[in-house]
Parts: sequence; C-alpha cells; structure tokens
Amino acid sequence: MTSPLAQAVPDAPDATGLAPAPVGAGPAADPETAGRRLDRALVTEKLLGTWADARRAARELAKDPALHRPVDATVAEHRARVMDQMRILAEAEVSRPMLPESLGGPNDNGGNVAGFEELVVADPSLQIKSGVQWGLFTSAILQLGTAEHHEAWIPAAMSLETPGAFAMTEIGHGSDVQSLATTATYDPGTEEWVIETPFRAATKDYLGNAAEHARAATVFARLITRGVDHGVHCFYVPVRDADGALLPGVRSEDDGEKGGLNGIDNGRLAFDGVRVPRTNLLNRYGDVAPDGTYTSPIESPGRRFFTMLGTLVQGRVSLDGASNRASQLALAIAIRYASERRQFTGASSTEETVLLDYQSHLARLLPRLAATYAGAFAHDELLRAFDDVFSGRGDTPEAREDLETLAAALKPTSTRLALDTIQECREACGGQGFLGENRLVGLHQDLDVYATFEGDNTVLLQLVGKRLLADYTDELRSIDRAGVGRFIAQRAEALSRRHTPWNRLLQTASDAGSPRRSSESLRLPEFQEAMLSERARLKIEEVALALRGARGKEPAEAAAIVNKHQLELLDAARAHADLVRWRAFTEALATIEHEDTRAILTDLRDLFGLTIIEDDLAWFLLDGMISSQRARTVSKDVKRLLWRLRPHAVDLVDAFDLAPEHVRAPIALGAEKERQDEAAAYFRAQRARTDAPVSEKAQKAAQAQREGRPGRR
Repeated sequence: MTSPLAQAVPDAPDATGLAPAPVGAGPAADPETAGRRLDRALVTEKLLGTWADARRAARELAKDPALHRPVDATVAEHRARVMDQMRILAEAEVSRPMLPESLGGPNDNGGNVAGFEELVVADPSLQIKSGVQWGLFTSAILQLGTAEHHEAWIPAAMSLETPGAFAMTEIGHGSDVQSLATTATYDPGTEEWVIETPFRAATKDYLGNAAEHARAATVFARLITRGVDHGVHCFYVPVRDADGALLPGVRSEDDGEKGGLNGIDNGRLAFDGVRVPRTNLLNRYGDVAPDGTYTSPIESPGRRFFTMLGTLVQGRVSLDGASNRASQLALAIAIRYASERRQFTGASSTEETVLLDYQSHLARLLPRLAATYAGAFAHDELLRAFDDVFSGRGDTPEAREDLETLAAALKPTSTRLALDTIQECREACGGQGFLGENRLVGLHQDLDVYATFEGDNTVLLQLVGKRLLADYTDELRSIDRAGVGRFIAQRAEALSRRHTPWNRLLQTASDAGSPRRSSESLRLPEFQEAMLSERARLKIEEVALALRGARGKEPAEAAAIVNKHQLELLDAARAHADLVRWRAFTEALATIEHEDTRAILTDLRDLFGLTIIEDDLAWFLLDGMISSQRARTVSKDVKRLLWRLRPHAVDLVDAFDLAPEHVRAPIALGAEKERQDEAAAYFRAQRARTDAPVSEKAQKAAQAQREGRPGRR
C-alpha cells in the first residue's frame, strides 16, 4: 500500500512498493548508503502500530471535508460547526469501542483511543471536544460509576443526547486536584447532595462544553457527610434543561476567544446550593448510605484519591498520540515543501538550490523527525499498557502505577516536541508557513494548550521524578547484605568515573589516532544504551542523595530542601522519558526484516540517540561519562547522519500515511513545484533568446575581457 500523499506528488514507489533509489545529496554521496531504498509501505505498517485497523478507519473518516477545521470562521461559527461535526461522529459511533461487553461494546480501549487521536488532522477542536464528551464525561461515568449509573446515563452520553462537561479544574487549583474547594455536603433529611462553590477561585473553569452545550457535568467535589471531609469524589450533576437554559443554582460564564481550539465552548461553572440525589454520587470507590454513613473498598484516603484519578489517565494517553500525529503533519508539510522550494544559487549558475540540500535546513528538521518516530513507537507501548489495564486483562495496582508513570513521562515529552516541531516547521517554510492556508500557524495555536491541560507538563514530570525516587529507594531497601556490598562497589565505580579522568582517558586511549573508531563506537546501540540508561540512573541518584537531608525534618524545612532540587528532579524525569523513547525505537528496529529499511531507520534512531547526547554533552563531560575526543565526534557524527538521511527525508514523512485530504496545505501538495517549474521554464526560455536583456554584471565582465583587464566578480 502506498501513501496517498505519495500518489499526489512525484517519486511514488515502483511496482515493488519501494521508493525509487534516491539521488545522493550533500557534499558527497555516501558510498555506504548509496542505492538504499526505503519500503514506505512497511514503515507505514510499523507506525500504524497495534491498532492499525482502527487508525485506518479513523483516517478515512478524517478525510471528510465536513470534519475539517475552517480557516477563517468566527468563534461562534467554529463552535457551531464543531457541534455539527460531533453529531456526525455520534452517528458513526466512533467511541463505541470504549464500551464494555455489558453495554454492548467490544471493550477495545486501545482501538478507541487510537482512532480518537487521528482526528487531530481533521480539526484539533473536534478531537478535543469529542475527547471531553466521550473520553472524559462519559468515561468518568463508566470508570467511576456502577451498573445503575451506566444504564441511566451512558446511552444518552454516547448518542450526544446529553452533551456533557468534565468539571474538575478550578480557577484556584489547576493541577492540584486534591486541594479542590467545591463541596458536596450530604443532607440525610432529603437524601441529597448539596453542591456549593464557596468562593470565586473555586469556580470550575476551562471546561469544554460548559459555555453553551453541556446538559450535565461530572463534578469533582469534596464529599462531606456527618461532619467528615472524605476528600474529592465525582458527582453527576444536571446543569441545563432540554432547551439549554441553566438549571436553578447553576451559574455559567463563557471563557470567550482563546489562543486556539476556538471550536470548543470552554467556560466556567459554579454552584449555589444545587441539589442532586444521593445516588448521583459515582460510587465505585466510595459510597454513602441513606443515613450518611460513608464506606469505601479502599481504606486509605490518599490511595483512594489516586485510584480514582488513575481511571482517567486516558486523556494523557490520547494527548501523547495526538501530539505525535500533529508533529507528523507539520514535518510532512515542511519537508515536502523543502524538497521543492529553491533559494539562492551556489553549485549551479542556472539552478537555485533546494532548501533540503542546505545542512542548516536538515539540522532543524531531521532531528525532530527522528524524535517523532521515537515518540510514535513509544506511544504504541503506552497504548498497549493502557489497553491491558482498562480492558481488565492486566488490571493490577502495579500495572496502573506503571501506566500512570509512563503516561506522565510521555505526554509532556510529546506535547513539547509537537510545539517545538510545529514552530520550527513554520519558520522553515518562511512566509508560506505563516499563511493560514498552510495550516502550521493554526496547528500551533490549537496545540498550545496541550502542554498544560490533562496535567501541566511540569507537574507531570514531577510525578515521574517522585516515582523514580520511590523506585530507587525501594531498590535499596530490597537489597540483602551481600547485595549491599555489590551495590556500594557499583556506586563507587560510578562516582570514581564521575570525579576522576580515568574513564575519559580509557575512551581517549581506545580511540587514539582513529576518529572513525570513535565514530563507530557512538553508533553502536550498546554505547547509546549505556550512555542514556546511565544518564537516567545517575540523575535520579544525584537527586536522591541530595534529598537525604530532608528525612526527619519538619514539613516546612523538608519542603524547602525538596524545592531546592526541583530542577534536577525534572531533569531526571526527562532523561527517563528519553530512554523510554530510545528503547522503543530500538525494539521496533528489531522487528524489521527488510535490510535497507532497517538500515535507514537505524540511522534515524542513531540521530535521535546522538542528538540527545549532544544536547546534554556538558553533563556527559562533567560527569566523566564521555571523553573530549568522543564528545567532539558526536557533533560530527550527527552532521554525517543528516547527509545519510537526506535522500530519504521525503519517503520518511510519506510513510506517515497522510492523504492530501489530511494535509490540506498547498505548499505540500504540489503548489510550490508548479511555481518552481514555471520559473525554471521562464528562465530557460530567456537563456535561449538572442534578444534577452544582459545583466549589468555580465556586460561589464565582457567589456573587461575585451579590454584585456580582469573583470570584477
């Protein structure tokens, strides 16, 4: 199967399914890589991942012009359009895979999220609004409620008869859900909950569907009964009647125009003594009897809270996948444009140079291409972990904790990569990238908030760092007496390596007189694995050692010590995420049998790994992990990889399987080639004319030659 985008542009694969042998580019063709051909169809299959069929179906749906983001609509027009698009999705039952067998669904949570992520290329507003409706509002009922709640409310939520809001975030407590101030106080006399917003900062905010469309909301509030605050729980609260009028006690405000995602009616909700029945508590993890007695299958309030929040992790999972897909779209636009756009003459006096033949252009795009591939392979692992837990096949406390940690590591990584990639692609396309029709500006606006919703990226990385610290501490506790000796010896060796030059000297000696030997060692997967895994290990160890002084201190003093090392904790979490992505890329390579394709993707994996090392080279040098000679070789090898990958850049983005209906950017669909062909034909005709104007520079050079004096250049 060939990419639809490849069918719309030159150089489509031949009958074998392989891309044509590319022309060498760069200072000189690399004899080692000359003639390699990428099997684009094979790479597409690998990138489609475990739920390939679900992705294909969603990609076909995303071709529908009725689902596409309008370029110049007003906020009101965009909101109305997205609501109409939601009805199309509801009729197509796109979220039916999330339903368990008891509700007539296939319990295919991985397939549901995989398909949902693909909507980002149609319109990110549609993707997020559908995520609010089915991934948050409906999922909260499904995951936190019981059978009675499922039967009562899920059918209407799935059909869009009841548009819903997910009322968790408050103005005063964004990512700090445990400190939410909205209260739900039980009244045993009427067997009702009284929902109250006690002050302005407790208003629920940034809620999709809240400004106009929501008829109900899943409201997170502090459960208070018999004078005891049992912490945050979730309640089903009607907010509007069938005609869209607010119900008594419910206040709503419109967030208005935003920096992006203006197809979603984000707004605020506040509650003034709103009463709902006792049974509107979603009571899977905590229940209240008619007399007000509270019970829970989880005794620990802290563990109960995190268990409830863990059931909603799919938002982070889906944002990771959608961000990867957005990066793919941006790179497809920028790299296809760079393969056709010409600028400045150099090697030829009659033909300008293609942008993609400039080293600086490769350096700004290809490392991000490599990171996007790594993110795609890592996301498939995350999606499998998510499906194992939510299907019930592998739902254990340990599996849930691992899933939450992996999602908390990858979501910040992919959303930041998407923003950086889209911005770099925008700049790489010059003024064309700034035009709305070429999508990059709108894509950046829409994905901007991905970095802060479903968990602020910095907060999520802190969660990862804390989990890594806990694992490190548990590892020390689990070591027996003999193991302690081995551990101390290993740590002594690491400390010696970091504080003496011996390791660097050994590397220098082994590489002496042979830059090629140094370069080859950098390309070895064993070397990259060692560098990246040891980096992740040592960075968390350094934080653990620095925080030893916090033990036994008063809370304020301990918090101050932790705060002093917060940046190092975040750095350790990022190092962990880098290692996860590198390993996922490496494991994917092992499944590819086509030799040329594996070799090209190995170069791409190496570019990813060496770029990570290059970006943190100061740490590797200061900690004695790498010699100065090998450090100098890193940058050289990165540049060499850029040239090795240059001939395959277009094929690598075509493997993203983006049809013209997905791309919808003229500069990536032949408009630039038409302009270049027209210009080339004009100048060829000019050169063929005998009466064409002569440039002043050429005239002066000819005159100088006739007069026997050197002409100026």
